[in-house]
Amino acid sequence: MSDTYDLVVVGGGPGGYVAAIRASQLGLKVACVEREHLGGICLNWGCIPTKALLRSAEVYHLMKHAKDFGLKAEGIGFDLEGIVKRSRGIANQLSSGIKHLFKKNKVVHIEGEAAIAGKGSLSVKGKDGKTTAVSAKNIMIATGARARELPHLKADGELVWTYKHAMTPKTMPKSLLVIGSGAIGIEFASFYREMGAEVTVVEMMDRVLPVEDHEVSAFAADSFKKQGMKLMTSASVTELKKGKDSVTCVVDEKGKKTEITVDRVILAIGIAGNTEGIGLEKVGIKTDRGHIVTDEWGFTGVDGFWAIGDVTGAPWLAHKASHEGVIAVEKIAGLKGLHPMDKGNIPGCTYCRPQVASVGLTEEKAKAAGYELKVGKFPFIGNGKAIALGETEGFVKTIFDAKTGELLGAHMVGAEVTELIQGYVVARTLETTEAELMHTVFPHPTLSEMMHESVLSAYGRALHF
Repeated sequence: MSDTYDLVVVGGGPGGYVAAIRASQLGLKVACVEREHLGGICLNWGCIPTKALLRSAEVYHLMKHAKDFGLKAEGIGFDLEGIVKRSRGIANQLSSGIKHLFKKNKVVHIEGEAAIAGKGSLSVKGKDGKTTAVSAKNIMIATGARARELPHLKADGELVWTYKHAMTPKTMPKSLLVIGSGAIGIEFASFYREMGAEVTVVEMMDRVLPVEDHEVSAFAADSFKKQGMKLMTSASVTELKKGKDSVTCVVDEKGKKTEITVDRVILAIGIAGNTEGIGLEKVGIKTDRGHIVTDEWGFTGVDGFWAIGDVTGAPWLAHKASHEGVIAVEKIAGLKGLHPMDKGNIPGCTYCRPQVASVGLTEEKAKAAGYELKVGKFPFIGNGKAIALGETEGFVKTIFDAKTGELLGAHMVGAEVTELIQGYVVARTLETTEAELMHTVFPHPTLSEMMHESVLSAYGRALHF
């Protein structure tokens, strides 16, 4: 194995491994250093295994409502060990798949923990404890992030969980308190509530899913409450008192303190970039609030050093990291006609029930930016496919610049909206106006027809509601 490369990527997550493969496609000599599992947090402990858990919960939900579809299902239950085993199996399968992709694309996989030794130089400590020097013209840092903890909110893996612990429960808790109502927190709240746990969600902001459009957030909150979740907003957990097999949480809600005792607590209070111990200070790479500072191409400002993904800051999304990796590598390779990523075109998806998806500006932010708006909405109850599926909860909302017809944002809540949102992402990327969207033919019967109707609605032309 050669120790000199055109590019060495530090971190094999969705940003790092994609960057390494693209670099090899462009003819660069590439290695990727990963200390744990290829695929990173997303594939092994995040995006993929959580979706496997949520799929089990979705099927379980349908089984419980079999009568609604003219079906009979008796003695319904679940095997928690089997659910977790399936989730872990899927993660392992995909991680192994990346090894195959590396081999196919001639990317050298170096197992170990890397640290910057100097300009164009890394030291890699292997699992055997031995350190190897690796040199490269370019070094890309894609070390990702980890669950954030606070001094009074620390995970122990037994009573207080991070996402890792919440993905591999040994027993199903009867009661659970989730701290944080972003995508991670709400997805776990949705899974455990569906499986029968009493769930309380504590959110510091004045609403759950606080980054979403207000109408979507409010609709989702009503749905969660109907499912039996308790939502506490404008609230914070000030203390965790651990018992033998339970936790008493002191919650301050708008100045009023309440004690809630639950079997388990899940911390979902954000993430922190993995910037420590990798030698950034040796070459003068700057950080800001725990994240590496880069330009729009992923360049750190220090010759030969690049950074992408969660370690560079929000939005902390796998698809953002992958795209950043491709852009940075193509810049390194000297490709012409490149465009930096427009973060306004990055979709966000939350896989709770009902699902939530969005891209672009919320109505509130569009107004604050000074736009004159045309806003359209179309409900699931007005769509034939949604009724046939038994999924009539939700709506699609589109926001346009009234003067130019530019699609400023799209926001959805309901079944499979995480699949639908990409249509609007493509529209924004192509700078499509309402005119093109109105003249686009949507297949019938599909949920996607609601996207068309929402556009029509913004201009007073909705046909089916």
